[in-house]
Formats: sequence, structure tokens, C-alpha cells
Amino acid sequence: MQSRLDKSPVATWWWTIDRWFLAAFLSLMGLGIVLSFAASPAVAERIGLDSFHFATRQIIFTIPALVVMLAVSFLEARQIRRMSLAMICIMLVLMVAVLYIGVEVKGARRWVSLAGLSIQPSEFLKPAFVIICAWLFAEHKRQPDIPGNLFAMLLLALVISLLIAQPDLGQTMLVLGTWGVMFFMAGLPWFWIVALGAAGVGGVFAAYTMFPHVAARIDKFLTGEGDTFQVDMGREALINGGWFGVGPGEGTVKRVIPDSHADFVFSVAGEEFGLIMCFFIMSIFAFIVLRGLSIALKEHDDFTRYAVGGLVTIFGLQSAINMCVNLQLMPAKGMTLPFISYGGSSQIAIAVSMGMVLALTRKHPEKRKQIGYAFSQRAMPAE
Repeated sequence: MQSRLDKSPVATWWWTIDRWFLAAFLSLMGLGIVLSFAASPAVAERIGLDSFHFATRQIIFTIPALVVMLAVSFLEARQIRRMSLAMICIMLVLMVAVLYIGVEVKGARRWVSLAGLSIQPSEFLKPAFVIICAWLFAEHKRQPDIPGNLFAMLLLALVISLLIAQPDLGQTMLVLGTWGVMFFMAGLPWFWIVALGAAGVGGVFAAYTMFPHVAARIDKFLTGEGDTFQVDMGREALINGGWFGVGPGEGTVKRVIPDSHADFVFSVAGEEFGLIMCFFIMSIFAFIVLRGLSIALKEHDDFTRYAVGGLVTIFGLQSAINMCVNLQLMPAKGMTLPFISYGGSSQIAIAVSMGMVLALTRKHPEKRKQIGYAFSQRAMPAE
């Protein structure tokens, strides 16, 4: 245990970090490893791999993810902005490259291979996008003559265009929803609320009209007709598990669903460990989002408020979409459950995001005293 008198970087980090956040993130990482051992052996055996191939790789992905999250949590706000600027520039280039040299899977190009590693640039683009937009909104509020809101809109248009070109409408929904929440936090006028709402409805209609696979998924969800095997089995797994589950290793859904270790790991958890485990997982995600928004609302610094609010929003929306698909409350959409689903790019990218949350929510007594003094001076009546 570090002493409060110890002024080393590690000791300072330990006494200023939000340990509730840290415990929640570590819990999700641990659950990801446990559920990988439960869900992935059947998938690996079905495609001719070693039984614990995916479980082993999940551990391999989790170790660097943990290191990345802790390393990012040591950074200051200025360093996070600089890192995000470099990230977004690199990922925008890779997003363009994906359209030409990316690996095509089921008609979509979302992955690019670099030095033998498959990377999904959109996963790493999201946290950088949130940070840059938070900075633009904050700068506009600090100096209204700076067109920060306009630049944020242009950046949104660029990112959305590249996502649609892949196409990746799930990530498009995430980015749009998160950007809307941040814009709302920044005090957008009612005109923009109505305009953005209308644009969202129009975007859904356009996606239904222009993309046959989107129309097929929505039609399957509304009518129940067509190939709904995975979502049907996911729901059956949750029903079969009941409150306390059928027991570790006794589930059947993982033996027939191709993505049981990835998009449908929540259903595996429900079948083998019961609805109690599902509620526990949901409560951790809800805690992270609510605590993040609560801290953001109390924060005096505009950039920190928008950044923390945006990062926990995109984290919460992604987890909600995954769980809703498993519960058959939304049309099927390939989206990972943060820290729990199998996936290297997703694990590392989410670790970067949550490392940023840890960094931005660290306690800075001197800074807060200065801010409080500035506000009190501003509030004092002139003599």
C-alpha cells in the first residue's frame, strides 16, 4: 500500500484515481476471461482449432489492454488531447485505406492487416473522436468566436461518411448518438435538437432503403420471418438458463451459434450462470455510465465534462445494443460487449477509452481549488 506522504508518480496516481471505476473495469475484464472459457471451446472445436484457442487469445488480448488502460490513466488532459489528435489523424487515414485494401467480410470492409495484425480502425477512432469533439465544444463555449461547433459538425460528417462507405451502420449509430449527447451537454439550441432528430429519422429511412442487409434485418425483427437463427437461439438460451443457470459448461447455445464467444456471449452467460449473472453484468455497465455522467455534471471544466460524458455514453450505448440484440429487443447487429466479448481491436480500443476516463476523473486538489477560487471571485459583487 502506498503512503500518502509518498510523492512518486505511482503513489500520486493511486491516491488520485477513481477506484470505483478501476474496480468496475477490472471486474469486466475478469468476467471476459471467465466467459471466454465458457463460450469459446465449442466454437474453436467446430472450426478445427484447439479447444482453448479463443480463451487463450482473450487472455493475451486482456494483458496489453490492461497495460494500455493503466498507462493512459497516468496522462494529463493536455496529453490526452495531443494523443487523440494523433490517433484521429492516423485512424482517418486507415479508414480510407480500409476501403481499398481492407479485408472484406460479409460484404463489408472494416479491417486492415498491418504487420500481421488485423486492426479495425473505427474502434480506435471512436475515443479520439469523442476527445476532439469535446475539445471543440469546450473551445467554442470558452470563446464563441471560435467556430468549434462547426468544426465538430464537419468532423462528424467526415467520420460518418467513412463509416457508411464500409458500410458499418452500427458504429454510425454509436458515433451519432454519442455526438448528439455531447452536443446537448454543450447547450445546443432547440433548433438543432429538432434538426438532428429529423436527420436521425431520415438516416434510418435512408439506410433501410439503400442497404438491403439493413432492410432484411429490420424486416426479420419486425415480422419474425427469415433467418433469425442466432437471435432466436440467444433468446432461448436466456430462457433455458432461468434465474440460476444450467451450470458452467452445460449450456447448449454455444454449440450451435457461430458467434457465441463474441456477439452472443451475454446469452451464454445467461444460460450457464442464469439471469442473476446477466443482471450483475448489466449493473456494472449501468454503474459505469451513471457514475461517469454524475462526475461529468459536477465538473467545472467544460472539456472534462464533455469528454467524460461522451466516453461513458459511447461505452454504455455499445453495451446496451449488444445486450438488446441478445434479448431480441433490437434487430441483429454485430457489436461486441465491451471488455467481455472476444476481440483484440475492441479490447485495446475500449481500454484506451476507459484509460481516458480514469485519467480525466483523477482528483486534482490544487486545480479544483484554483477553479473554485476563480468562480467565487467571478460571483463576488463589484465594490
